[in-house]
Amino acid sequence: MGDYVRMGIVGAGSIALRGHFPHLTLDDVRDRVRITAVCDPVLERAQAAAAKYGVPAAYATVEELLEAGEVDAVSICSPIGVHYEQGMLAVAHGVHVHFNKSMTTTVDEADRLIAAAHAAGVKLVASPGEMLRPRHQRIKQLVAEGALGRLTWAVTGSAFGTYHEDEDSVRSGNDPLTNINPAWYFRRPGGGPLYDMTVYGLHAMTGILGPARRVTAFSGVRVHEREFRGQLLPTDMDDNTLMVLDFGDSFFAFVYGVPAGSLPNLGRPLIFGTGGVINGSVLNGQPIEYPGMELDAAFGLNGSLPHVVGVHRTMEEAHVYEDVMQLVDWILEGRPTVATAEHARHVVEIFDAAYRSAATGQAQDLRTTF
Repeated sequence: MGDYVRMGIVGAGSIALRGHFPHLTLDDVRDRVRITAVCDPVLERAQAAAAKYGVPAAYATVEELLEAGEVDAVSICSPIGVHYEQGMLAVAHGVHVHFNKSMTTTVDEADRLIAAAHAAGVKLVASPGEMLRPRHQRIKQLVAEGALGRLTWAVTGSAFGTYHEDEDSVRSGNDPLTNINPAWYFRRPGGGPLYDMTVYGLHAMTGILGPARRVTAFSGVRVHEREFRGQLLPTDMDDNTLMVLDFGDSFFAFVYGVPAGSLPNLGRPLIFGTGGVINGSVLNGQPIEYPGMELDAAFGLNGSLPHVVGVHRTMEEAHVYEDVMQLVDWILEGRPTVATAEHARHVVEIFDAAYRSAATGQAQDLRTTF
């Protein structure tokens, strides 16, 4: 490897086109990272992305991309259900990996992936890096200092709505970069709002409060078909999941991933205690002060992330760019990140266990920590 990281993009879909390519091809990052290859099962899409963003090589498969030996790391932007398989292939080639959320769909997959990466000396970074946010770091500190008294309960979650159907820049056109079908978000394996959206709030909640110990849940399919450009997309992955987490000593949290209807603050945790409540950026009605709060106020919650500077603050999916740059820093400088595979594994286990709880009617003990 030279002075910069050669990055491969696995999957030229929505997240790559709105986040990875626009950020990682700007001149201000060329001294640290350059996209050198892209692959997508729709080869025309990979080729079109490569042509638009000046990427030297385009392939139809991740196997071809890895065999070409043109990358030091990959960011896996494909449907969540294939993240594990593609991540293991990268590890087998000695290539470092950034996973867009979620890293895997089961805890056993996550175990095998982490063990393989450790044995191969490969670095893993997993989105979403919610604890990179200065606001969440400050909230964690406030909770530890007793600002809420004795914690009583917490809540986080998200709703699908029609977000994925309405991503006009990648869904409403007729060429390979603007006609991407969102059907996988509603299908097994890897679809549903938990792996795709609730993952944000749950990473923040567990990052602030620590690992959960047990989960119980109800889950099923509520919206059986979705309409996209005149086509009906069947839903066979649960889209309506309500769970309760047990953090120990009778401290519980409610977590949801639903087809519609969400609490405010983008699903970031509401944390209650005998001394008050933290709701988003507010503690007992007063703004929480933290380094970079003025940037978040001006540019949204991504404004204070360490690599999100200059024009990056005004671009889509800046938090994804931040997570990729965490891997770049780790490779170039040997500096690990808090966006760890172990934290991602714990969140995946919560989802995995929630589905088992719903299927069996029994609470599930959790075995992972971070």
